[in-house]
Amino acid sequence: MVASPGAADAVRRARALPSLRVGLHLVLVEAKPALPPDRIPDLVGPDGFFRTDMARLGFDIAFKPRARRQLAAEITAQFEAFAATGLPLDHVNAHKHFHLHPVIAAEMIAIGKQFGARAIRVPTEPIAVVRGIEPASATLSALLLAQWTKVLRAQVLRAGMVAPDAVFGLAWSGAMTRERVKSLLERLPPGRVELYSHPATANEFGGHAPGYRYTDELAALTDPDCIAAARRSAHPLGGFGDG
Repeated sequence: MVASPGAADAVRRARALPSLRVGLHLVLVEAKPALPPDRIPDLVGPDGFFRTDMARLGFDIAFKPRARRQLAAEITAQFEAFAATGLPLDHVNAHKHFHLHPVIAAEMIAIGKQFGARAIRVPTEPIAVVRGIEPASATLSALLLAQWTKVLRAQVLRAGMVAPDAVFGLAWSGAMTRERVKSLLERLPPGRVELYSHPATANEFGGHAPGYRYTDELAALTDPDCIAAARRSAHPLGGFGDG
């Protein structure tokens, strides 16, 4: 989130960890834009932040040429801001997976390739694996999401870019606990697999999502049993944009 207040600190920490694979988290909803609000009036609300009405915003992007031009300008500005950090770009995704919108995906791919982007998250979460751990967690929404991910994956592959074969973190967004992470690491399907979470040292801070268990997610990433399970896995660690 290159326009967020914590961006500079995140970049400083990433530079201190040269083996860390860093991606651009493209933001087009519920946050501060990279461009001045008067440059993208159709994308922001009266407060100068991105709109929160994702459905209507998605409609405007799809059917209003002016909104699409503003979208392209903002996406370009965020890629430019990432490039200015000097960090290698491993992958790209979008806040709230808004790049499932075909127009946003198309702009992300076209503009991203100009900045060396080679991998994009396609949020395909294997329902069978989730159900094998917690049967009640596999919901109808996951089945509906799978239909949208097929469209996105086709766009990514047509562009000659890479996408993970499986992504875990959707069903338990904000609640990737030690037990769940360890269970996932012990059941990873073959191929490129991404596990994502939202670790933090506190559960309440500016911009936090109510109900998210940030500290539990941090504990999972540092848990000895989870680390051991990751090392036992046949999957090499790294970014999904690698090689």
